[in-house]
Amino acid sequence: MKIDFVKMEGLGNDFVIIDDRNGTIFKKIHYGKLAEKICSRHFGIGADGIILILDSESLDIKFKIFNADGTEAEMCGNGMRCFAKYLYDNKIILKKRFKVETLAGTVIPEVFLCESGKVKYVKVDMGIPVLAPGEIPFESTKEMAVNESVVVRGEKLFLTAVSMGNPHAVVFVDDIEKIDIENQGSSIENHESFPEKTNVEFVQVINENEFKMRIWERGAGETLACGTGACAALVAACLNGKTVEDALAHLKGGDLKIFWDKTNMHVFMTGPAEFVFTGSFVYPVQ
Repeated sequence: MKIDFVKMEGLGNDFVIIDDRNGTIFKKIHYGKLAEKICSRHFGIGADGIILILDSESLDIKFKIFNADGTEAEMCGNGMRCFAKYLYDNKIILKKRFKVETLAGTVIPEVFLCESGKVKYVKVDMGIPVLAPGEIPFESTKEMAVNESVVVRGEKLFLTAVSMGNPHAVVFVDDIEKIDIENQGSSIENHESFPEKTNVEFVQVINENEFKMRIWERGAGETLACGTGACAALVAACLNGKTVEDALAHLKGGDLKIFWDKTNMHVFMTGPAEFVFTGSFVYPVQ
């Protein structure tokens, strides 16, 4: 089966975007299996995940994302920016601000244009962070899991659990470059306190207006950027008194501006999205 795609990236977090509004692919191929095949860096196109463009019965459009290992994710901030740019630049959506259906609920991106009329950057209303442990989900007896101690590989560490539609464990460190991210990230991702596993952010605060971070994504490993992770990191930093509500997140792939609006409690993320290339992928169908 021939599948047309567009490769895009947001701060190096890369995705294969596929339009399946007519349901042709869904009828023949499981999206998770397709993601595993396409995302392979050596035997496929190579990506952190695939994003499906689908029709929504109640909102402007529907967003569905699968990680490189075939698991479905609730949402992805960098992926949403790529999704929004693709939709607007290709005139699938004609509004600059629109509503997207996701597993994490309604997400509202807003596009900002350059002189040519193409999308330069995207601001995304990521909604209200979830802090109740049972809803993240994270096993805790507290009302909020802020600076909570857990034992990981025999050592105690402190984390703050936040959901931005998907679970995050934010760990503050003195130097992110000294982190054994593969071992520590994987151990926290699969920790028994997170029944649905978790994304992991290691955060080094520079000052109250900026921080550096590295990301270990559930189902993908270390990635260059994570939009929901940057939002979770800012929320956790505010809750721990380490930054103000408007700060710049420095990720390996670039910078994201994150703002937690305390008037309505919504978190806003602003950053770029870029096209990489287009093509067709042949998936064997029996």
